[in-house]
Amino acid sequence: MAVFLSGDAQEAVLRLPKVIRLRLRAMLAELERWPAVSGAKPLHGKLAGKYRKRTGDYRVVFRVSGADVYVEKIGHRRDVYEE
Repeated sequence: MAVFLSGDAQEAVLRLPKVIRLRLRAMLAELERWPAVSGAKPLHGKLAGKYRKRTGDYRVVFRVSGADVYVEKIGHRRDVYEE
């Protein structure tokens, strides 16, 4: 399984604190083992069909398509779910 980051997600990674970037690297490696990923929760409403995984106050919003994971957003919990 491959993990791909959107342009927005790639830019967000550069703005994250160093300690969060290190945690994020481990989280992305874990997403490569989908569906054997613990802590991923399905989202509802307008984000139905997507999942989120958290590390501290930061969230990774992603979707799964076939054998690939597409990370769409990475950010603080207060604004990662906004469109």
